[in-house]
Amino acid sequence: MRPRSLDEVVGQDHLLGRQAPLRALLESGRIPSLVFWGPPGVGKTTLARLIAQYVDAQFLTLSAVLAGVKDIRESVAKAQAEGSGLMARRTVLFIDEIHRFNKGQQDALLPYVEDGTLTLVGATTENPSFELNGALLSRLRVLVLRPLDDPAVRALLQRALTDRERGLGLAADHLPENWLARIAEAADGDARRALILLDTCVELLRAQNARVGPVEPSRAAARRDDALLEQLIGRGFRRFDKQGEQFYDQISALHKSVRGSDPDAALYWFVRMIDGGCDPRYIARRVTRMAYEDIGLAEPGAIRLCLDAWDAWERLGSPEGELALAQAVVYLAGVPKSNAVYRAYKAAHAAVEAQGSLEVPLHIRNAPTRLMKDLGYGSGYRYDHDEPDAHAEGQQFLPDRLVGTRFYEPTARGLEGRIAERLQKIREAQGGAA
Repeated sequence: MRPRSLDEVVGQDHLLGRQAPLRALLESGRIPSLVFWGPPGVGKTTLARLIAQYVDAQFLTLSAVLAGVKDIRESVAKAQAEGSGLMARRTVLFIDEIHRFNKGQQDALLPYVEDGTLTLVGATTENPSFELNGALLSRLRVLVLRPLDDPAVRALLQRALTDRERGLGLAADHLPENWLARIAEAADGDARRALILLDTCVELLRAQNARVGPVEPSRAAARRDDALLEQLIGRGFRRFDKQGEQFYDQISALHKSVRGSDPDAALYWFVRMIDGGCDPRYIARRVTRMAYEDIGLAEPGAIRLCLDAWDAWERLGSPEGELALAQAVVYLAGVPKSNAVYRAYKAAHAAVEAQGSLEVPLHIRNAPTRLMKDLGYGSGYRYDHDEPDAHAEGQQFLPDRLVGTRFYEPTARGLEGRIAERLQKIREAQGGAA
C-alpha cells in the first residue's frame, strides 16, 4: 500500500499540501539533500522513493544499521556511473536510520554531497542536531514529519481494506463499524502499525467466522466482535523512547507543568512516562529535584513528601507505589513556588568561580590552639545567642571583597514569606551590611 504519488500520501500537509515547500520542490524537479526527522511509520521512506521518482533519478538505498564506508563507496561509484554519458541521471541515496552512522561514516558522505555526485536523503527518528555531525548537518535541510492523525490513519485503512489491486479487496463494511476507528486509535499515528493491525484483524475475523459461522448482526455479536478486537489490540502503546527525544520532551513537560502549577498536566505527563516504560526511580529522582529547585522554602515539607513517596515506591513496587509518586507530583504542582534558593546557589557558585580563594574573616575563624588565638583567630567574635533576638547586629561573615553582596532574595510566597520578613528586619538593622 506504499503511495505511488504525492496525492496518495496521507498526512504531512505542512510539507505536501498545495504550495507547501516539499511539493513545490518536487513538482519543479529540483531537490536538495535533506533529512526526514519523525517517528516511525509516518512516511519517511515513502517520500524518499517519491523524490527519486519525481526528479527521474536513480534510487539507491542503504540501512545505517548494516552499512559501512565500503557500502557508501559502492553507492558513490554507481552514482558516478549513472551521472556520466549521454543518458546521465541524478542519483538519490536514501539512508535509513542515518543517526546510526558514526562520525567517520558521516564524513565519508561529505565530498559527494558537496559536489552533487548524489542527493542524500536521510531518515531518522532521533534529533538530527544531536545525532548528525555539524559538517554534514550544515549541508542538509531538515524536514520534520508529524505523527498521522486519526482521520489520516482511517483514510489509509479504508483504502487498504477496499483496494482490489494492492490491498485486501474487501467491502467497506466487511469489518464491524467501529473497528477502523479503534485500530486507528491503537496505531497512535503509525501507518505501518495500523496496516499490520488491519491485516491481522481481518485474518482473525475470518478464522472466527470459519469456526462458528457468520452471525446475524445483533448486540451480542457486536459485543463478541469488540471483545475479539480488544483481545488482539490489547493494551495500546504510546510513543516513548527511553533515552531519546520523546523521553526528554516528556520529562521537560512534567517539570514545566509542576512549575506552572498545573496538577492535571503534571499528572498526565507522569502517567505518559510510566505508561511508556520509564523507570519510576528516575521520575522519583527528578520529582525530588523539583521540590528543591521550584518549591524550595515556600513549602519545605515538599522535600520530605517526595522522599517518602520515593521510599513508598521502593517498598511497594509497581503499580501500587506509582500512586505515591502521583501524589507527590500533584502536591508539588499545587503548593506555593519559589526558586530563590536555587538562584542564590547559582549566584554563590558564580561568585566562588569569579573571586577565587578569598580569606575567611579573622574573627570567625576556628581557634583550637593557643598559637591560633595569639594570631587573632576568633578574636572579636560575638556569640549570637548571647545577643538580643539571638542576632549579633552588624557582625561580618562574608569575605571583605564580598561585603554587601546578596545571593538569597526570598520571595513572599508560602513559608518563605516569614523568612523574608525576618531577614528584612535584620538587614534594615544592619543598614544594608551583609
